[in-house]
Amino acid sequence: MSSSKFPANSRYFGLDTRKRVGDDGREVTYLIRRFVPPPSRYATLGFHQVVQGDRPDLLAYRAIGDPEQYWKLADANAVLHPMELTEVVGRLVRITLPEGVPASEEIPEEG
Repeated sequence: MSSSKFPANSRYFGLDTRKRVGDDGREVTYLIRRFVPPPSRYATLGFHQVVQGDRPDLLAYRAIGDPEQYWKLADANAVLHPMELTEVVGRLVRITLPEGVPASEEIPEEG
């Protein structure tokens, strides 16, 4: 079965499902495991210093333009629970490019 039931901005988009038959004969559908890439696979664009009232969804909206992609920030910062991103005021949250997209070494000149 395809994972097309998940929207394109979901952390589960593109993951396949499998079926398992339990000892009682019931069939259970489950998602295959999602492996989180190591933070080194992300190019850093900058940092955000957490202030009182920040939330992962608000950071994602400001950094990515989509509050539902907070999980990308969690992945890039190696946190298991997204709320860890903003629970400590003063923490630096790494803002990155999508996984595997290299940062440009060139800085455009202002003209």
